[in-house]
Amino acid sequence: MASAARNSQPLTTAEGFACGGLAACVAVTITNPAEVAKTRLQLQGELAKDGGVKVYRNTFDVLGKSWRHEGIRGVQRGLGPAAYSSSLPVGTQRYYKNAFHALRSVYREEGLRGMIRGVDAAVLRTAMGSTVQLPVYNWTKNHLIEHDLLPANSIWTFLASSSVSGMCVLAAMQPADTALTRMYNQPTRRLPDGKVVGTLYRHPIDCLWKTLRTEGFFGWYKGSFAHFIRIMPHTVVTLTANDIIIGLYKRYRDRSS
Repeated sequence: MASAARNSQPLTTAEGFACGGLAACVAVTITNPAEVAKTRLQLQGELAKDGGVKVYRNTFDVLGKSWRHEGIRGVQRGLGPAAYSSSLPVGTQRYYKNAFHALRSVYREEGLRGMIRGVDAAVLRTAMGSTVQLPVYNWTKNHLIEHDLLPANSIWTFLASSSVSGMCVLAAMQPADTALTRMYNQPTRRLPDGKVVGTLYRHPIDCLWKTLRTEGFFGWYKGSFAHFIRIMPHTVVTLTANDIIIGLYKRYRDRSS
């Protein structure tokens, strides 16, 4: 009875954070090369009606060229700043040694405002993705279980549910993700009052409108295949790993009690 009662208890907030954080770390390491490809494709031909100079043809071309010219550090560059490439540049190139060097440089050059530049685009992207991800995952998983299509604790249930969730996240989030990448990467200038502002976009809606006007509807979905092969496995691995890690942790916790 004591063991059954223990099993029915939910995770504490700290335990939930730890399990979720570990699952996310696994997912981001696996999917990071696709994030690099997505970022570079989104910046290629920015605000160019004819598409501009094409350094990369497609997602696999990005990964192939990055590997040949930059090695493993190139395809895993998104674990730090994802856009920089000394060999095949796109967008506004900024070189940082690592994430901490980037934070120090931005703070030194632009102050606190530089640290939160593009936060409105980040909020828009995160809102569009997060409002879809977990509700779709839970809805799909519950329907699979309720209709006896898959068992409750099967890894196939987790994989199927997270796959559906990943596709819905991609469809909802891609335009905002393109705006976020471009807002972060745009060149800046310093006004007479010392304020540093972007030279291309005022805010994410301005970015989306200018992209639509100059590059058309599909400009919003630049890098969408790269985003798909990034967000799909990322969502699958995160949600599946989270359920598996929670199950393993509960079994370990129960044996230790």
